[in-house]
Amino acid sequence: MTQKNGLTYADAGVDIDAGNTLVERIKPAAKRTARPGVMSGLGGFGAMFDLKGAGYNDPILVGATDGVGTKLRIAIDTGLVDGVGIDLVAMCVNDLVCQGAEPLFFLDYFATGKLELDQATRIINGIAKGCELSGCALIGGETAEMPGMYPEGDFDLAGFSVGAMERGTDIPRDVSEGDVLIGLWSNGVHSNGYSLVRKIVEQSGLGWDDASPFGDGTLGEALLAPTTLYVKGCVAALKETDAVHGFAHITGGGLTENLPRVLPDGLGARVELNAWPLPPVFKWLAEQAGLEESEMLKTFNCGIGMVAVVARDQAQAVGDIFDAAGHDVCVIGEVIKGDGVDYTGSLL
Repeated sequence: MTQKNGLTYADAGVDIDAGNTLVERIKPAAKRTARPGVMSGLGGFGAMFDLKGAGYNDPILVGATDGVGTKLRIAIDTGLVDGVGIDLVAMCVNDLVCQGAEPLFFLDYFATGKLELDQATRIINGIAKGCELSGCALIGGETAEMPGMYPEGDFDLAGFSVGAMERGTDIPRDVSEGDVLIGLWSNGVHSNGYSLVRKIVEQSGLGWDDASPFGDGTLGEALLAPTTLYVKGCVAALKETDAVHGFAHITGGGLTENLPRVLPDGLGARVELNAWPLPPVFKWLAEQAGLEESEMLKTFNCGIGMVAVVARDQAQAVGDIFDAAGHDVCVIGEVIKGDGVDYTGSLL
């Protein structure tokens, strides 16, 4: 009877040793994200967090999950993967603060056909950086090596974050006619609308390595600018004032779809489109594709990544808090009777 050579998991395309090496590589980055409340981190079957240790007395938990979308395609094709981890964190934690929650901890899911250690390390270091910038602990995650599921070099990312707030402090609340809309500027396209962006780039005839027609560096580098993290400014505004009635994270759907989500029935928003400068990337996209203004406003953030709905008499104080946190802000409109968003002025 002939003895067949024994197969191993590595023969099937899964390298457990590489996965273990990755965990060791990212432990220092995860350690830098530690915050009060963290009880255990990477390496266990689960991660523990102490809400009392984080300073909460009667907490309500808030959860959020998201991905980076087809922006990943540009990162994969260019090899510029360092910033997509920040995008992943931002898409989750920027949503949490819109409920009034402080992000506490974050877990990631990284899936690929074959684990490339250097690439994976850069990606997860980016996730840790995003957590560090938002005061959120990276306490766990999953690295899935799945041969046959992804083409060579491809990967996917998902993120999961949990935040907390004291009972009775959730937002939106008390939104009223006359409240001021403060816009926090974006630094570019962030992480939405990239299927359209990629189509426009394809039609333009430019490659990712060509010089950016609207900024410094290559086109790929410019379009991979990481999503702005608004957490620390928003949390400070919530803790230091009672003026914030709501936050709207301007992601897919733009101002048109996201701003009404924080407005009660019977109230709408008037937005002055000339109140802020349209970032050059959006001008270029609009020119290349002949995009109508309405299409721009319901697809992209168009330069405003977060909107705070605040009491008119404290708008300056809230604006100063955002400024101290490093955000460029301006008043972009007000809450009015009606529904939806009424635009005045011109975007383009």
